[in-house]
Order: sequence, then C-alpha cells, then structure tokens
Amino acid sequence: MTATDARPDSITPDPAKAGETAKAGETGKVPETANAGENATASASATHVDEKQARQVAEAAREADWRKPSFGKQLFLGRLRMDLVEPWPTPDPEQEADGEAFLAKLGAFTKDHIDGAQIERDARIPDDVFQGLAELGAFGMKIDKSYGGLGLSNLYYCRALAMAGSGSPSLGALLSAHQSIGVPQPLKLFGTDEQKKTFLPRLAGGEVSAFLLTEADVGSDPARLSTTATPVDGGYRLNGVKLWATNGTVATLLVVMAQVPKGPGEDGADHRGGITAFVVEGDSPGITVERRNAFMGLRGLENSVTRFHDVFIPADHVIGREGQGLKIALTTLNTGRLSLPAMCVAAGKSCLAIARAWSAERVQWGLPVGRHEAVAKKIAFIAATTYGLESMLDLCCMLADDDRNDIRIEAALVKLYGSEMAWKMADELLQIRGGRGYETADSLAARGEKAIGVEQILRDLRINRIFEGSTEIMHLLIAREAVDQHLSVAGDIIDPDADLGRKAKAGAAAAGFYGRWLPTLAAGKGQIKGGFGEYGTLATHVRFVERASRRLARETFYGMARWRGKMERKQAFLGRIVDIGAELFAMTAACVRASAERRPEGTELADLFCRQARLRVRTLFDDLWRNTDDRDVAFARKVTEGRYAFVEEGVVPPPTDGEWVAPWQQGESTATDVRRRIPPR
Repeated sequence: MTATDARPDSITPDPAKAGETAKAGETGKVPETANAGENATASASATHVDEKQARQVAEAAREADWRKPSFGKQLFLGRLRMDLVEPWPTPDPEQEADGEAFLAKLGAFTKDHIDGAQIERDARIPDDVFQGLAELGAFGMKIDKSYGGLGLSNLYYCRALAMAGSGSPSLGALLSAHQSIGVPQPLKLFGTDEQKKTFLPRLAGGEVSAFLLTEADVGSDPARLSTTATPVDGGYRLNGVKLWATNGTVATLLVVMAQVPKGPGEDGADHRGGITAFVVEGDSPGITVERRNAFMGLRGLENSVTRFHDVFIPADHVIGREGQGLKIALTTLNTGRLSLPAMCVAAGKSCLAIARAWSAERVQWGLPVGRHEAVAKKIAFIAATTYGLESMLDLCCMLADDDRNDIRIEAALVKLYGSEMAWKMADELLQIRGGRGYETADSLAARGEKAIGVEQILRDLRINRIFEGSTEIMHLLIAREAVDQHLSVAGDIIDPDADLGRKAKAGAAAAGFYGRWLPTLAAGKGQIKGGFGEYGTLATHVRFVERASRRLARETFYGMARWRGKMERKQAFLGRIVDIGAELFAMTAACVRASAERRPEGTELADLFCRQARLRVRTLFDDLWRNTDDRDVAFARKVTEGRYAFVEEGVVPPPTDGEWVAPWQQGESTATDVRRRIPPR
C-alpha cells in the first residue's frame, strides 16, 4: 500500500480493534504538575510535562457527558437528524424586540461616532468610544438584566458584534473578549450569587474584563502552565507572567488561570490543586502591565503582557472549584466561540458589498469586470459563502438560545469554518480589486478614490485562524468530540491502564455497538428518489448531505480500523474528516434557512452555496486516502534536521539575535507599567 493510496485493504468489522483510537480511555486525573511553579525563581520552561500528561489534562477538561441531543455528533455518526434543526428556530418575541432596539442604537453610534480609519492610524480606540459604548450598555450585552445588563440573546449579541466590528474590527474583538471569554460568561455559568452581585453590575456599567491563560511557553498545551496560585491564609498568592491578554491593558477585572499546588497549603488546608480560574482585580498590588503588544492587524487591540508578583486573591474569588479552570474555559467557549464567526460574517458582508459595487463600476476590455468569468466566479463564491456562513451562525445562535441542544460541536464547526472561509473571501476580494486592494485606504483617499481598505480586512481577519483555538487545534478538538461515541464503548481496549477485565468488557460493548451501528450506514433516505421533497429544489442537496454523512461515518470507521490507537497522530486525516462535517453542517443550515424564509433569492444563494460545497466535499473525501501525508511527515523531519538547508542559501538569513521563546522569571517587575484606564464621562 502506497502513501498515495492508503485506504484499508479490508474493512471487515473488528470491534475490538476499531475502538483503539485517539485518546481512548485517557480520562485520568489532572497530573500533579502544579508544584512546578512554586519556586519563585523558576522560569516558564521549568514546567516539564510529557505527552501522556498533556493529553490527560486536555481530556480531563472536556465535558464528558452529553445531556442534550447534538446535531453535530449525530452527523459524524452518519445520522442526519433534521428534526434537531428544523423548523428553523424563531427568536423569542421579547428578546427580538430588545435586540432590534439595541441594534438600531448601536448602528447609529457606529456610523456617527466610530472612525475606523482613525483607530487604524492611531492604533488606539479613543476614550470617548469606550464611554459611548458603555452608555449604550454594550459592555453588558450578555449580562442579565437583573445585574444591570441588556440580557441579549446569543443571536442579537452576535449581530451586535458584527455591527460594531463593521465599524472597526478592533471594537468587535474588544467587546467579544470582554463578554465571551472574559469575566461575565464564566461567572454566569459557574459563579456564586455573591460573585455575580459583586462583579457583574460593574462590568455591565462599562468596566472592561480580560481572560489570561496563555504564557510564553503555554499556548494550546495548558498542562505546561507555570503561573501559580499558592494557598495562604484567606486566599491565594499569585505569581507568574501572562502573554497576549486581549483587553489586558484596559481591563479592571481579570479571569486568570493558575496552577494551585496539590496538598497541604500555607493555610493549613489540604488542596486538590490543579489549574484553577480566579477573578482578579486588575489594580491589585503586585500587578504590572509590562507592555502592550502590536500585531499585523487589529491595531486598536489592547493586548498585554501582564506580570503577577505576590498578588493576593481572596478565597471567594475562585470561580467554581480548584482544578476546574480548564473545564470552565472550555465550557465557556461552547457559546463563546460564536462571537468570532460573527465578525467573519460581518467581513463577508463587507467583502460582498465592495465586490458588487466595484465589479459593476470598473470596466476592462469593454465589459464591467464582474462580467468576466474569472472575476464572476470570485463574486459568486463571496456571495454564496456569506449566505452559508451566516446561516450556520444564526442557526447555532438560536439553538444556543432555546437551550435544547448541545452545540459544542456546532459552535466549534462554525468558528473553524468562519475563520477559514472569511480569509478566503477577503483574499478573493483583494484579487478582484487588484492593485487598489493592496493599497491602503489612506493612500486611496489621498488620490481622490474611495477609502476602501481591503488590505486591512485581510490583515484583521488573519488572526481568526489562530484566536480561540487555531485551525489545527480546532480540527483535533472537534475530531475528539466526533469519535466520542466510539471511545465511550471501546476506549478501554487500548487504555494501557485498563486491566483484562475492563478490556474484555469493552470488547463486548464494542461488538454490540458496531453490530447495530454499521448496518445503518448502508442505506438511508438520501438514496430515495424524492426524499426530503419538502425542501423543493434544495432537496437534492439535503439528500447529498444524508448520503455524505453516512459515508463520513464509514470513512472514520475505516481509519479507526486501520490505525487504531495511532489514529490520534493522523492529524491531516482527522482534519479532512472535520472539514467534511463542517461543509455538511453549512449545507444543512443554508437549506433549512432558505426553505423557512421562502425567499427566491435565498433559495438561489443556498443552491449555489451547496453546489460549491459539494465540490469541496468530494475533493476532501478523495484526499482522505489519496495524499502524501506520510511522506510529508517523514520529509519534514529531514527538513528540521537540516538535510535541505542548502535550499535556504542565496538570501540574507533571518535575525539570529534573541530567543524563539523568550524565557521569563517569576518575581517583581522591573518594567514601566503601561496600563490604560478609561476615565468616566
């Protein structure tokens, strides 16, 4: 079997082997790595965590239970559960009225008082914009009315982010980081009544919050966390340095993730330890905002490096319990991830408006450029994709609002899909605009042309493929959830810590599950002529989704049968599996929306989107087994070992000064504090 044709020779069901897949059975306790941060002079790199420990930490942070139905989970199992997404959900009338009223005010404020070009030039959101947003209640959009907030639904919260982000993407990031992952959402889900009464009114009134998890040596692997919260009388002593804290320079309330050492503390109590979430007052003694970071895009972002030196945290500032920090973060992101695709939808709408107007106005070779096929295909892609992405997001938001479904997979899919597709739309728009797309808005305006900064759209969007879970991490996270049913019945088979009794029990359970499940993948409604006829002209696409869903489940099983426990390392294969699922979910959302709205233009957009998506799905299916993945991995190792370094010759080499990852030491700051405080108006 070659690297380009890796499909299994045999797909005879072997339940005992099929269960041996990624992260199976690794649901053990959080490893006892907390003590690594106790030494006040330890560097970030001092925390050593092996691969198994890192996976255990991630596994322990998952929501293990599925208490509600999930369209996404069923989709990956080969079951198209249209009953979970239709009829198209409708907003609560009261929430709809509140949302529309707020959107009208926010839209007027964005149009009249937000100068996106000025924010880009100054790399700073003006004080009066902070103050105006606070007066509108924008910092309390997701906070309940009982605590002084607006209590907006997820649908209208995301629409508001899209509106603000269309004025300046830095504003969308500000409001999203404050409410989706900052203090309000964790407290809403896990906070005590007293914490909510203490902090939420302040945040609804305009104080800004931030979320601090990342460290110089800690990104997607939180098990290496070195910031420590040592138990002392009455609370904890916080020490460490956090990197890339969005809103960190302006936030007065922080969510900080830190390791609590396991065992007896200075307070005399025995502590369970582990990564723990704390609410920290941003102006507490011992906190230094050492620098504001600057980026390729989102230049108005107030993003910090923040140092904590012997910062006292009262015991009642713990969110949830010790050791629950990562679980709190991941649960918060179940709906928090919806905010990022809201900005992607806003970008798609802007790209479409620019492409439409420019392509009708600009004439080349005797025709408007939009009439030339090469450009027309790009315009069609932008229009159809914006419709499909908005359909996904709106559906996810309304499913989250009615709270009947578990949307962890769906929210992750729309984040992944939105960040990738928005980048492609902006890139296509830049190509449509040609040299003007590459030129800055100020330069265009100086020549008397419309100040349309397509290059800024592209720069601002690029971070979305990294924010809140990079594309590569999202592929693995979603894949883990997609195969959860398999792990629940067969995970013990390859768990090295499972005894023979557990393995035998898992083998029996797997035999029963696969004996019932596999036959269901052979045929379905998508093969019936006239199936899903209620969708009219879109029925053919729904039938395709049903057939593709069953094929997706079969291909996943084939991969498990071939690689078993090694499948967790087949990241390219898993990424394609997830990308297929994302396309199928997007097609479903577009068809359900268009059928509900019964608008001819919507049906036309849904049809085009599905036709384009079907081509992408077919390519992804083919690439599952015909690829160079194994060869690429082997080759990359040789590259990193320097075998092909001669290819780098002939250019000025990259700088050699400095470190790839700068080390840091716990201790008192020697830097000038650069925090910014917004004065009241």
